[in-house]
Amino acid sequence: MASDFSRTLALLRKEKKISQRTAAMDLDVSQALLSHYENGLREPGLGFVIRAANYYGVSCDYLLGCSMAREGNITSNKVKEISSPSELTEAHRKTINNAVSLLFDISEQTASKQLSDEIAGYLSLVIYKVFRYLYLADPERIEAAFRTSSTQFDGLCNAQIALSELRIKSAALGSGEFGLESEEIHMPSLTPTDLTRNFPNISQSMLTLLQSVADVIEPHQNIRRGDKRTH
Repeated sequence: MASDFSRTLALLRKEKKISQRTAAMDLDVSQALLSHYENGLREPGLGFVIRAANYYGVSCDYLLGCSMAREGNITSNKVKEISSPSELTEAHRKTINNAVSLLFDISEQTASKQLSDEIAGYLSLVIYKVFRYLYLADPERIEAAFRTSSTQFDGLCNAQIALSELRIKSAALGSGEFGLESEEIHMPSLTPTDLTRNFPNISQSMLTLLQSVADVIEPHQNIRRGDKRTH
């Protein structure tokens, strides 16, 4: 991890005038681990970088020392604060478009001849499903417009999506499973520092998307059978 990150992380905490103990509690890490991050002794994962950027109100690029501008693309917290539907739509559009572009850029750097096709196929399935859901809400819809009936497309898409996910994993590893050919893959480093350094214009959108999804799925990870949710 670049020394800029450690220095910036410590400076932001001091600028906020809070103790290391308080910051560690708020960031859901131990004080010892935060101390290691601030002193450059340990390298954090993407989750911590995104939480810290949101916590201190700066972009991940700024926190990682890849930009002098504190404000980058819209973070997940800022998206929630936007009130105008048109602004919110544009924010989501930009985040999704950039994140998808980043996936294909990463795929291109692997030198795989199959990974981009598998990613495109997976995304096409998801888009197809969403459009069919919207189409079902159209009172003037014509059932014959699609070859697959409205009662069957959901399950069939889910089955194909499950297979597509396995093929993406195989293509990313170059293992040649599930009908793919084995390849020598050159996966670029996707650590927070390298991600922002290698993809400076669109990496923030991916980090925003990762945080947004984490906000949705992480509350469920510790729920066990029989546990009652609190509302």
